[in-house]
Amino acid sequence: MYLYNLTLQQATGIVSAINGNFSGGKVQEIVVARGKILSLLRPDDLGKLQTLHSVEIFGCIRSLAQFRLTGAQKDYIVVGSDSGRIVILEYNKEKNVFDKVHQETFGKSGCRRIVPGQYLAVDPKGRAVMIGACEKQKLVYVLNRDTAARLTISSPLEAHKSHTIVYSICGVDCGFDNPIFASIELDYSEADQDSTGQAANEAQKHLTFYELDLGLNHVSRKWSEQVDNGANMLVTVPGGGDGPSGVLVCAENFVIYKNQGHPDVRAVIPRRADLPAERGVLIVSAATHKQKSMFFFLLQTEYGDIFKVTLEHGNEGVTELKIKYFDTIPVTASMCVLKTGFLFAASEFGNHALYQFQAIGDDPDVESSSSTLMETEEGFQPVFFQPRGLKNLVRIDQAESLMPIMDMKIANLFEEETPQIFSLCGRGPRSSLRILRPGLAISEMAVSQLPGVPSAVWTVKKNVSDAFDAYIVVSFANATLVLSIGETVEEVSDSGFLDTTPSLSVSLIGDDSLMQVHPNGIRHIREDGRINEWRTPGKRTIVKVGSNGLQVVIALSGGELIYFEVDMTGQLMEVEKHEMSGDVACLDIAPVPEGRQRSRFLAVGSYDNTIRILSLDPDDCMQILSVQSVSSPPESLLFLEVKASVGGEDGADHPANLFLNAGLQNGVLFRTVVDMVTGQLSDSRSRFLGLRAPKLFSVKVRGRPAMLCLSSRPWLGYIHQGHFLLTPLSYETLEFAASFSSDQCAEGVVAVAGDALRVFTIERLGETFNETAIPLRYTPRRFVMQPKRKLLVIIESDQGSYTAEEREAARKECFEAAGMGENGNGNVNEMENGGDDEDKEDPLSDEQYGYPKAESNKWVSCIRILDPRTATTTCLLELQDSEAAFSVCTVNFHDKEYGALLAVGTAKGLQFWPKKSLVAGFIHIYRFLEDGRSLELLHKTQVEGVPLALCQFQGRLLAGIGSVLRLYDLGKKRLLRKCENKLFPNTIVSIHTYRDRIYVGDIQEINNKYDPLLQSFHFCKYRRDENQLYIFADDVVPRWLTASYHIDFDTMAGADKFGNVYFVRLPQDVSDEIEEDPTGGKIKWEQGRLNGAPNKVEEIVQFHIGDVVTCLQKASLIPGGGECVLYGTVMGSLGALLPFTSRDDVDFFSHLEMHMRQEHPPLCGRDHMAYRSAYFPVKDVIDGDLCEQFPTLPLDLQRKIADELDRTPGEILKKLEEIRNKII
Repeated sequence: MYLYNLTLQQATGIVSAINGNFSGGKVQEIVVARGKILSLLRPDDLGKLQTLHSVEIFGCIRSLAQFRLTGAQKDYIVVGSDSGRIVILEYNKEKNVFDKVHQETFGKSGCRRIVPGQYLAVDPKGRAVMIGACEKQKLVYVLNRDTAARLTISSPLEAHKSHTIVYSICGVDCGFDNPIFASIELDYSEADQDSTGQAANEAQKHLTFYELDLGLNHVSRKWSEQVDNGANMLVTVPGGGDGPSGVLVCAENFVIYKNQGHPDVRAVIPRRADLPAERGVLIVSAATHKQKSMFFFLLQTEYGDIFKVTLEHGNEGVTELKIKYFDTIPVTASMCVLKTGFLFAASEFGNHALYQFQAIGDDPDVESSSSTLMETEEGFQPVFFQPRGLKNLVRIDQAESLMPIMDMKIANLFEEETPQIFSLCGRGPRSSLRILRPGLAISEMAVSQLPGVPSAVWTVKKNVSDAFDAYIVVSFANATLVLSIGETVEEVSDSGFLDTTPSLSVSLIGDDSLMQVHPNGIRHIREDGRINEWRTPGKRTIVKVGSNGLQVVIALSGGELIYFEVDMTGQLMEVEKHEMSGDVACLDIAPVPEGRQRSRFLAVGSYDNTIRILSLDPDDCMQILSVQSVSSPPESLLFLEVKASVGGEDGADHPANLFLNAGLQNGVLFRTVVDMVTGQLSDSRSRFLGLRAPKLFSVKVRGRPAMLCLSSRPWLGYIHQGHFLLTPLSYETLEFAASFSSDQCAEGVVAVAGDALRVFTIERLGETFNETAIPLRYTPRRFVMQPKRKLLVIIESDQGSYTAEEREAARKECFEAAGMGENGNGNVNEMENGGDDEDKEDPLSDEQYGYPKAESNKWVSCIRILDPRTATTTCLLELQDSEAAFSVCTVNFHDKEYGALLAVGTAKGLQFWPKKSLVAGFIHIYRFLEDGRSLELLHKTQVEGVPLALCQFQGRLLAGIGSVLRLYDLGKKRLLRKCENKLFPNTIVSIHTYRDRIYVGDIQEINNKYDPLLQSFHFCKYRRDENQLYIFADDVVPRWLTASYHIDFDTMAGADKFGNVYFVRLPQDVSDEIEEDPTGGKIKWEQGRLNGAPNKVEEIVQFHIGDVVTCLQKASLIPGGGECVLYGTVMGSLGALLPFTSRDDVDFFSHLEMHMRQEHPPLCGRDHMAYRSAYFPVKDVIDGDLCEQFPTLPLDLQRKIADELDRTPGEILKKLEEIRNKII
């Protein structure tokens, strides 16, 4: 089995973010690392985040930093990754790519303890960069310029110290003196030697300054001083002429200013009034804002509160450190303050946001200061505050993020053309169920009813040079309606259009006159109001028309073509007539090339299943240049011109091309390339779009021509980053469309459907899915579907939180204390964290503030039944008494008394630290009431561990409880044990069943230090006559399983926590033997091998995704498409593994992948082959993400690779497109 791996949606979570001017000039941009993806974002003028460029680096980005050489105009990017190399990148604005400026190797690849890459620090003046490991090694590189002003990098200087753990490093701003780097370190050499544990308890963190002597080219330890053991982060304080220099040490509960030869200045971090006393406050992210005359820091705590830190400083150093409450936003992984007045918050989980500063926190607020620090017997006096609504910030945009995807199922619950992907995302109060549909999101601007059912719509400008359209013209069965576009859209009657007849086409002809084609003639309306009419000869009528602004071709009934051109005076002149053999089905004229007076090509579709290209040149007018036969009569034709590009906006090189697109009556879109000189057709591709014949329209997208195809649903064909993408729009069926441009909506589409006129814009190009989010209460764990009733059952649980009732009571108290009175928000919907809390006057929305924290052994959990069609929760059961739900399944027991029941596995009082313990585990059995819309508890059964896996099996319930697999039957008061097997090594986390086989997945617990037996999958068989569970096969490789899926009778797919996906298969002979063993004696008496089962499964597929896969599912995302295995990851990405059906494809793609590896190595220096084989050698999987980078290569490189494969670049692109279309 060979598989093709393709990422369908890139990771949406962000690990770290930096900001600067990467493209040069004054523009502020943000570079974000999403695990293995590096992206460049820019807020546009309206404050919307646009992704300029995104590249997969086939490695793990661990740290990012930006620096600027003194006097330079643009910033460089330094990347610390798992490649064992330091890489410096520059953003190339012309080609829209990241260029690698330097790549220096210093160590082994992989995320190792002592290989640098985890930490990056840059000298604020851009003269040196330090790259550090978690332990021991730190390297300093000196950055400089050569005579041609190019960036140079020195060989590395060592600043190692063995037996030392590093927590954070940063550059110290000391103007143009020797660069200094600060680091928080902990020496564990004594703790290693001392077996009593005394030294480990007394270990002390130090703040150490390292100085780089530029004269001696040497790094030395300059100064070291003890610092709080809670210290976790350093922030550079501006120095030189701008400030006092030194660093801010962020520690548990404190922020301390430190500098060499300066006394500590310490202030306590204010804490929330409702925080339990045992919990400290840590700073998790920081941002600095610096202007000519002032600077301040924004520090965010682990609860989401942002504090503004300012320093009072004079000649004698820093005199006071003030920490003032600023605002509360969801917890971030990184914050960036842009000079343009924006704050970019890359959220740890959930959607990222862009905020605008309303104020910089100068108003009085809760503030703690070093001058008011009070010491008491218990320690320092805390300062308390109460969170409030946003005052200094306002959210202006958000970027969707699915991180983390906890569980995912694919089903067509809405009975649409394609199935929907239901995924559980997020954590705590920001959790949601996201329904993903393949397609682009639409935002509807206006819908207005029309006085009848329209057949067509056009928009026209009054003059070629106008920016916006002047009229919308709507045609009905017997009339034409003209609407003028201004502040409002209203009907006009003085436009010169004939309104007593239907129209066939309305367009701008020449520079400034309008043309209306109706069945009996052509009406030409000049700018000064003169009207010329051309009437059809005799009783014949016009049936089809094609035009391009300077040329018009009409087809009369019976198949006669008449060709008109606009002459120098702006008149329409008849040029040529031509009889076709039969009626004409459709027409189109190619757009006029730049600098020409006319276009050469006319395409005519006939009912004899052919498309002909005719010449419009005066020399050989109406001569047939080429003929293409198609599978069904063409309904609609469209020429699409693609301008030549070298990099630029879409980041890819391609020559100018002319495409002819045809919508056929059988619902297929047929696309072919027209040779711009001879008119020959080549490289044809077709794709089934829907059950209706596609109608094709030209629209503008990002200023470039694109194609709208209206079949049973609308599709958009456009070029994005070098790929031609054909993507469905998530919108209803449309009849006819035209592009629309007005001052309110620069790039829109106006369309008719039914009796309504709709204006909409297309959002966020390049995305594969658009999503609908339904908020949830706690972190979702698992869910099951009830396909017949189209309902979802979701279990949610959170550790260390209060139940909704306790939160409501605390909130009431808080409001009464603040004198606000009761807010009346007791209903369920208010207690849910509503999606947009801006409109509700809720002073404390959970989504923004997080839940108040409780003790760690206190859990909250709920079981929810949700109707995804109406997005309503029909039943919500809160579990009482610190119980938390971990597993769920529906089960039909033998006695059909209750029908389908719901089994939920829970644990009470579960704690992970100092060692894992729990009060009790339970299995609850619920029955469904009100047609599945609510639940009633039948009974709960106590068990000895946490039931992490439940599954129905032959009318009974299988439960994995710790290392025991047990079969239960339903009793009146509790579940009854029927059979069990205790021979599993560790902890059962997944159970799948098929016929009489049981497939069990298990993981190793961390506290089992001595257990060598850690297997991934066990194949078991249940013998009903003996009532015994036998393990007959297991895996040879130990795995920590995070996801599993049953593929077929002998095959399981699994994923482990290190980011690998693998398939295991039982050898065919073993499988037959097990099935043919009538007495079961073979299994029973066979001796196990290696303390395991008698048979071992074979690994048939192995691939490193580079991201922890949390769910696997087999599905087909397109009608008639092949099945593939879809996976969702912690970073919020979705991918697919598609099995190849032919050996030729395997050969072609494996060779393409091999050439891409050689010619286009990954950006950050990781070896692609080594990356995909990070833990186990890659086996039988071809990396589609690497193959898909082919169009972004320079043209000569594309040709070189294509020659090696005996293909043309066009054929390779066609193969890539075809295999992508099989998946989505």
